[in-house]
Amino acid sequence: MLAVTGAVSFLSGQQASSVPAFGGGSAKQVSAALVSEVSAAAPGESFRIAVKLDHQEHWHTYGKVLPEGIIGKPTRLSFTAPEGWTVEELPWPATTEVDSTGGKKSEGYEGTVYLPAKVTPAADAAIGSKAEIRVNVDALVCDPQNCMPIKPEATLSIAVAAKSVMNADSVGVFETSAALAEPTPNVQSEDAAVEVPKTTFLGYLVFAFIGGLILNVMPCVFPVLGIKVMGVVQQAGGEKKHIIGHSLAYTAGVLLSFWILGGVVVALGKAWGFQLQIPGFNYALAVFFLVFGLNMAGVFEIGASAVGVGAELQSAHGTRGSFFSGFLATVVATPCSAPILGSALGATLALPPFQAMLIFTLIGLGLASPFLVLALVPKLVSALPRPGAWMESFKQGMSFLLFGTVAYFAWVLTGMIEGQALLFMLLSLVLVAVGCWIYGRWALPHKPVRTRLIAVAVALAFAVGGMVYGWPHREASEHSGATVVEGGLEWEAWSPEKEAELRESNTPVYIDFTAKWCFTCQVNKRVYKDTSLQKLIDERGVILLRADWTNEDERITKALGALGKAAVPVNVLYVPGKDAPVVLPELLSVENVSEALRQVGE
Repeated sequence: MLAVTGAVSFLSGQQASSVPAFGGGSAKQVSAALVSEVSAAAPGESFRIAVKLDHQEHWHTYGKVLPEGIIGKPTRLSFTAPEGWTVEELPWPATTEVDSTGGKKSEGYEGTVYLPAKVTPAADAAIGSKAEIRVNVDALVCDPQNCMPIKPEATLSIAVAAKSVMNADSVGVFETSAALAEPTPNVQSEDAAVEVPKTTFLGYLVFAFIGGLILNVMPCVFPVLGIKVMGVVQQAGGEKKHIIGHSLAYTAGVLLSFWILGGVVVALGKAWGFQLQIPGFNYALAVFFLVFGLNMAGVFEIGASAVGVGAELQSAHGTRGSFFSGFLATVVATPCSAPILGSALGATLALPPFQAMLIFTLIGLGLASPFLVLALVPKLVSALPRPGAWMESFKQGMSFLLFGTVAYFAWVLTGMIEGQALLFMLLSLVLVAVGCWIYGRWALPHKPVRTRLIAVAVALAFAVGGMVYGWPHREASEHSGATVVEGGLEWEAWSPEKEAELRESNTPVYIDFTAKWCFTCQVNKRVYKDTSLQKLIDERGVILLRADWTNEDERITKALGALGKAAVPVNVLYVPGKDAPVVLPELLSVENVSEALRQVGE
């Protein structure tokens, strides 16, 4: 066994320093430090160092690769050294069996472990100078209840001398670990296969598909589905190949959108719904739905010769409209984290990129599945009402869904901008609407060419000018400490420090991780108006904290990661005397919140 545990005296504070990793409160789970077998190094003469990881009790990290059947995240070390110096990782200690989440056994490192490396100074290193070596650790730390990503750092300062000087404090460590430089059958290598158990991973895929299917009945997707339903009705009685083409194009649009968003989430470590934390993105969606709402209401008609994919949204021919509506369905679905979808999204934090992207693919297939069924069984379309005059009334009625969506995104923006900027944004929507009205009134085909050209120019001036005038720039405070009274309950602003302070004083804490752009979060708020629930909160002395993720906040992102979550809503209750929080379902009810609160004081 190459891992060395126990208390060992290492370098002085001038020689090594560490930055501990924090998450889920004030308690640190893993700290990192760099130790060296020499206190002074000679130019060109190699020596050994080790990354010392100290795990708190019950917490563990994973090895360089994951053995078959282990779910987790491989630990990665990134070294930085002066120019001309090289750092080469040596074989790591063998992992041991540890208690993982959900009562399952896993393999990893716990206690104190040393991950060795070989350092070779530059041959022309100046005698008397000092060199700084830095390591960044990228790991997933878990206990039996939680997992969270961590990135601790550590630095080591080494003097350059004519002759190497051994560090007496660390000789025992490196003698015990003498086999570190020699690969053994028990030591992991980069050629071990990385695989998640098929049964467990299959479960995540099932959750992803069902969660995507449920998105179809979430209010976020209603506006786009309304447009798509129009297209489906228009296909009634059409040729089979056209029906299949439209359904497959819609599915392709959904999948491409999920791949783009999922790719950004995986590659850049962004949170699901990250684009909705950008004011300009919400404003662009508000303008888009306003324009097409006015179009469906009959204020103006987009001619067949108009340029842009929008025209195809209501065209009975061509598949570009179906593709675009599928792409748009994903974009507007992100505010809704459907029940059980949170588990699938949370799994993407720990899975390799390919498997994470496969989960996003299954979510997309779930969202597109109703229209995939039409492709497989096109006869179902024939059961729909035949196209007729009733469709004009239906189309105009559907426009109000789009206007409701405009109102929703405008409300989301109230959490990002304030004052005159908010007023200008609202007035700009009016200017865009005026531009649409001018286009619909004077750009008609029977009007003289000169009249139509002037109408188009003036309409564009109003629309484009209005968007420039009202384009939002975030001005609201990102970390407001204000207390909010809502529905009879008092909510304090969440912060890691506030949470830690309350938990250390054995105060029960209920945290609502929410965002204005999260529609499911707004639906959940109806629960807190229940008088019996309010009485229970008061009787148990529970302090309510609200973590508002409307704007990007790295602190909240880390806190969600500590809970194994990648999207909101997330609601947790910390009960005094219990280390693990009570994590409630995505969709709250008076019953499930009350059941959680009754655990306080038991």
